[in-house]
Amino acid sequence: MFYKCLFIVLFLFLSSTSCRKRKSLGVIPTDVGTLVVDGCIETALNPIVLLSQSSSIYSPTDLSAFLENYIYDANVKIVNQSDTFNLELKAITNLDTLHQKKLAEMLGLKKHKQVLDLPIFVYSTNMLIGEVNQNYELIVNHNAKSYSGTTQISGPTALESLYWNIEPQTTEYGYSWAQLKDQVGQYDAYKWEVKRLNLKNNGKPKDDIYMTTRDAYFDDAFFDGLTFDFPYENPMPRRDSTHLQEFERMYRLGDTVVVKFSKLDKAAYSFFKSKANQISNGGNPFATPINIPSNMNEGALGVWAGYSPHYDTLYCYP
Repeated sequence: MFYKCLFIVLFLFLSSTSCRKRKSLGVIPTDVGTLVVDGCIETALNPIVLLSQSSSIYSPTDLSAFLENYIYDANVKIVNQSDTFNLELKAITNLDTLHQKKLAEMLGLKKHKQVLDLPIFVYSTNMLIGEVNQNYELIVNHNAKSYSGTTQISGPTALESLYWNIEPQTTEYGYSWAQLKDQVGQYDAYKWEVKRLNLKNNGKPKDDIYMTTRDAYFDDAFFDGLTFDFPYENPMPRRDSTHLQEFERMYRLGDTVVVKFSKLDKAAYSFFKSKANQISNGGNPFATPINIPSNMNEGALGVWAGYSPHYDTLYCYP
């Protein structure tokens, strides 16, 4: 289980190292050792920041090399209005369950317990909790250089409605549907995450963390101020053998699903949307190279993102 979990996180780490400036064909990139930031702050949660450094495409990819890329000797702080909060290193096991689950979601894992197998540390503080309509500046001092980036937690947007429709070719499967009323005259970007509340035979929830679907990030570039309905698929692994494989991306009659619908600022959206496009095009030799933007300065890679979620519950009944 540890090595399966490690592979997922390693893939995410290696994808971040490709966020470097585009080079001429035939020239081997040399900008290794660049600071990579993976940080977030969310309404009602403490900040979580992972720091690492980019590596050469020819670097070893074994466990020890992977762990050596994490940075644990930086000075990290967050400025909010006139207050400064110093972040400290914390082992994953020293985080409470809520923040362990948030970290698992950040790393794209499938279960909460997978994150407990990772021998890494995060920067965090219990003294700061995310609030709406606030700006947060992340400052990282490392190797005599100072890096900074700012994110905003804006007010959340509630869905107008959330419902489930059976697909015509089935009698018990369908996609989730929602109606969104976008605010006119302002930029809005959104993130869609879900988890089911249904219990397994052992009494435990089928899903213990939120997962993103394909195209989880979208903005209002083409629908500013409009009200419209849109569907989303079920991203959860099909662990129930009675759930027919041809409908694995649909929810089933009787499912109860929590939808976490978050707002994020334009810089964070640009990063995640570009990264998703890069990952989806990774196997296409004809795809145009993507330069993933970062909201950190001084050449640092990665993102410092703020979220304001709104929660709603989907009941899969006609």
